[in-house]
Amino acid sequence: MLEEAGVASPRVDAELLAAHLLGVERGRLGLVPLVDTAMIDAYRAMVDQRAKRIPLQYILGTSPMGEIDLAVGPGVFVPRPETELLLGWALAFLERHGRRNPVVLDLCTGSGALALAIAHARPDAVVHAVELEPRALAWARQNAETRANDGDTPIILHQGDVTDRTLLAALEGAVDMVVSNPPYIPEGTPLEPEVADHDPHSALFGGPDGLSVIKPMVSNIARWLRIGGAAAVEHDDTNGALVAELFAQRRVFGDVVEHYDLAGKPRFVVAHRVPTDVEASRAAVRTSASG
Repeated sequence: MLEEAGVASPRVDAELLAAHLLGVERGRLGLVPLVDTAMIDAYRAMVDQRAKRIPLQYILGTSPMGEIDLAVGPGVFVPRPETELLLGWALAFLERHGRRNPVVLDLCTGSGALALAIAHARPDAVVHAVELEPRALAWARQNAETRANDGDTPIILHQGDVTDRTLLAALEGAVDMVVSNPPYIPEGTPLEPEVADHDPHSALFGGPDGLSVIKPMVSNIARWLRIGGAAAVEHDDTNGALVAELFAQRRVFGDVVEHYDLAGKPRFVVAHRVPTDVEASRAAVRTSASG
């Protein structure tokens, strides 16, 4: 049924639905004894939903990110496996950075995926997360409450526009790391029904070129990051060089690097905050005065 409906991974989805319904890991399905008629009817109902191209994560009610599961549903973007690569970079950077109690900022947090996965892995981190859309923010709050009840360090949620030059003025020069999976798909790009019909439009599309959010966001990232901090921004696979150039054009960023996914497609750009000439001169004067 799923194959006929055009689902990209019919066998995997069918097994995940069964495992979810039976409360077992997918790899242990073969060990499950015979099930009753009521269970079979429930399974068929779930398969019917998936055949209508309702996202698998909506049916399961959760989507994974790192070591945690997040509640998702109508009104919020479903986290994608590709973003796990950005999460991996973020945790490695915090480890190399060596700073205790790092300040982290997740822009366009959606369900809270990156922010909560980082807070889970780094209980010492102070994690801020920004989301504009009320429905998505409600999902983020729900997930944040669940993770806090499970013992994770609470995150700090903000409702706001990541392109607003006045946003989070109190964090200027105080953030060690910024991560973001913003709206970045160019308008008019053909999408699968699971995405086009269910993910919020505002979480998907970034204007005609896919950069309408990222361009102004780069300026804000420059004022939030402390010297020595870094940012990682996910982007459309057609825009890797352009996003890297947006960072490279600003003198406050250095060591700008494009990162690729497992399919060899440009996936996210990393940029480090470096001192400008003025900042370097001020630092030299302070060092001289203290000496």
